[in-house]
Parts: sequence; structure tokens; C-alpha cells
Amino acid sequence: MRWLFWIYLVNTIFMLIVAIREARRPAVALNCLTVGLVLPIVGFAFYLITSNPPRIRQERLTSPDNESDPLPDSFSRSASTIAQGLRHFTVHGLRTGQAQVLTNGNQTFVQLIESIENAQRTIDVEYYIYRYDRIGSRITDRLIQRAKDGVHIRFIRDGWASRKFPREQIQRMMEAGIECRTIFPLRFPWILSTLNYRDHCKIVVVDGKEAFTGGINVGDEYLGLNPNIGFWRDTHVRIVGEVAVDLQTVFESHWKIASQEQKSIRTSWNKKAEDGREPIPGPSRRAGNIPVPGDPILQGFSVEVGAEFGVTDAIDFAPSEEVLRDAYVQTLEGNPRISTQVIREAYFICITRADKTVDITTPYFVPDADIIVAIKTAVARGVRIRLLVPHPRHVVPGVVGPASRTYYGELLEGGVQIYLYNKGMLHAKVMVIDGEIAEIGAANYDMRSFRLDYEVCEVIYSTDVARELTEQFEQDLIDSIPLRIKDLEKRTGPERIREQAARLLSPLL
Repeated sequence: MRWLFWIYLVNTIFMLIVAIREARRPAVALNCLTVGLVLPIVGFAFYLITSNPPRIRQERLTSPDNESDPLPDSFSRSASTIAQGLRHFTVHGLRTGQAQVLTNGNQTFVQLIESIENAQRTIDVEYYIYRYDRIGSRITDRLIQRAKDGVHIRFIRDGWASRKFPREQIQRMMEAGIECRTIFPLRFPWILSTLNYRDHCKIVVVDGKEAFTGGINVGDEYLGLNPNIGFWRDTHVRIVGEVAVDLQTVFESHWKIASQEQKSIRTSWNKKAEDGREPIPGPSRRAGNIPVPGDPILQGFSVEVGAEFGVTDAIDFAPSEEVLRDAYVQTLEGNPRISTQVIREAYFICITRADKTVDITTPYFVPDADIIVAIKTAVARGVRIRLLVPHPRHVVPGVVGPASRTYYGELLEGGVQIYLYNKGMLHAKVMVIDGEIAEIGAANYDMRSFRLDYEVCEVIYSTDVARELTEQFEQDLIDSIPLRIKDLEKRTGPERIREQAARLLSPLL
């Protein structure tokens, strides 16, 4: 039985190491110590995989020396205070530009494809999820064609979430001249130290002066075309002007840490298969950025997918009037390599500096104690806070949904209004403050987005953008169910146990 003693001794040493290293994060330390007690030795290995920052060389995009001009006096006190408080977390301070709110996949993909068609020099693409389905194949084909037209294109995908993107399509892209890289690919030895750190960004930059970001990846589900998911509610944003340079900077930083894809020798079978492909329509050369009704690319896509899935109304590609709103914008990057949790700090500042209203839309709500206190304190100051989250029947399976529900009772008692979106999958990540500040990005309210993932978000100062997002929020409330304390009291015993067990893991999510 001597071996049991040695296992106990070694495990005790490991747990002491965890306790010392995580002294500044007691909740994380407690969870890791619990796992270590339940699973000796294995628990410590799990801790190393999930808690060690990736060991890569990368420049820090945020700086305490960041300075920028203040907002004009026409903005409220809360907007000026938030802009001032966020200046040290931004990429390049406060920028001027224009913003266009894009609701759901149909508007986003129409505008994205149009911008790809109109690109003159460069296209930089970075996605957490990039599938080779209907919309993914269409965008891939257009990128390949534009590369053949002479446009310089770079492509980054996340090594985990986009691991199923076909290797042969990467080869097609590279043979057309597209530079392809992967963030933290699933191959030895990188998988051992970077498995838990992902690139959750969704970024496209065109010609260095037009950029897209938000919650929408590339996949049919974002068009509501996945029959297992159904309707998909999301929000993206297109920004034009000098602010696009900031997203370009974020892309450049991620490009440096990504692993280069290797070309493989083409087989005669692959060459024959490509020779048999249907020719891709040539690029359109229209003036302006508005898709026209007769566009063969978008019209063909709509008819093709609609015929296959029988849901033509879900992919209405009829062009809508382009609306670009003048705005001041700050770009923030969440980076697991730095100790400051930039996204979390930004959320905290926005909530604590609000004077009148805060509307939050998020698919994953597992915040830390500081965010909860910030929300409850804001309500106590007289701020109306509304939280829109998915209905339990539309939550992606896992521990996040049950963990989220353990926070609702405390918030309801504190005066927060909570609504459960019941029309389909809610994936938008938006916060609107005092009717003139909006935050749109890829980050959720959980420890993964705060601490483990590369994230990006835009803080937009514009009454017009805030009004559009508030109108969309009000529309979403029509498709939602208000949550009451009595609804939580109806939960069964097994449901409560499952939720509390999931809550224990929340510092690791």
C-alpha cells in the first residue's frame, strides 16, 4: 500500500502548487483543488491544460499609455465616462467611422459577399467556425475567384471549431494564391498546451477600410437552415473608415501566432474532380455596395438552398437599403496571454457607469461575482437592466445552460428584468447603454470569453446605432417569455441538483 502514500504525497504537492499559483483567483483555485481531490494526478494534468496561458510570442495590443481625444460634448456624461474608462483597454483609442447593424445571417452574408466582390486590394478573413456547407462553399468559391483576380487574401481558422473544414478546400484556396493559417491546430505538441485556448473572433477586413465582426460565423445554421436548430437570431456589425484599421491590427496580431498550412501534392483524382466542377460566375463590377435583385450569385444561392431545405422564407436575400451611421468606435481585444481580462473589465465599466438603462443580449450568461454585483448595484442606483437569454429548450447542450439558471433568482430579486427568447437559438452578443452606447462582439458573459479565448468587440458611441439595436431588442422581447421568481420555484429536485453542479464548474467554463 506504499504506492497509495506516494500518490497522496505527490497529489498534495500538486494541489499546493495550484493553490499558490491561483491565489488571486480563489474560485478557480477551489474548483481545481476539488477536481484534484476527486481525480488525483489526473486533476493536476487537467489544471495544466486548462489554466496555463499559451506560450507564444505576441505583442500586447492594449496599453496603459493609450490616449485619444474625448467624445464631443453632445454625448452624455455616462458615454464620456465609459469612453474615458475604456481608453487603456483599446487597440488604438477612440476612432471615427461609420457603422451598419446587420441582423441575422441573411443580411450579414449579403453584405459580406458584396464587399468581397468589390474588394480591390486585400481581404483578410478570420473565423472561429468556418464550415464547408452551402454558404461556406459559396464564400470559399468567391474568395478563390477573387484571389485569381489578383486580390491578396489571407485566411485564418480556429484549429478546434473549424477542424472539420475539408483539407482539400484548404488546398484549393492555397493553389489560388490564398495564404491560409490555423490558430492552435490540433496536432502535437501544440495540442498539449493550447487545447483550451481558442480563437473565438469573427473578423473580415476588406481593403483595410471596411470590416465585419460580431457573433456570426460561416455556416448554414446562421441562416436558420439547420433543421436540428431552426431559427437563428444573431447580430453582426459592419464598420467603415479609420476604425477598420483597429480590426486589421487585431488580425495581424493573430496572423503572427497562427500556424501556416502546408501544401500537399495534388493527386490526379483531385485534379480530375476539380476539372469537373461547375464554373464559378465571374466577379460583379457594380458601382456602390448594394446587392441588386438580379445578382446571379446571391439569387442563385437563395434559390439553390431554398429548394434543398424547403425554407425559402428563411433566406430572404432581397436587398435592403444600406444604412451607415456616423459613430465613434473603440476596438477591444480579449487575450489569454495577458493578466488583464479586457472584455470583463469593459463589461464592468459599461454597467457601473450607466445612468439610465442597460439592455444585455447574450447566449451564455455565467459571469463572475464582480459582474453580478455590478448589475445589482446599477439597479439599486435606479438603472433599468433587462437581460435577454435563450429559453432552456433552445440552449446548446452542456453545462452552461444549467449554470446560467442558477444566477437568475438572485438577479430577479435584485430588480433585473429577465426574458427567455423562445423563437429559436439566440446567439447575439449585444449590450446597449443609456440609448447612445452599444457593445457588439463575439464575447459571452462567461469565464471562457473573459479569460481563455481570443475575443474582439466594438464599443460604438452613436444614438442612431443604439436606437436600431434597442428596436431590435424590443422586437426580440415579443418573441420572449418574461421570467418570474415563481417560474424558478417550479423546478424539480433533479433540475436544481444539476444546475448547482454545473454552477460549481462555472469558473472553468
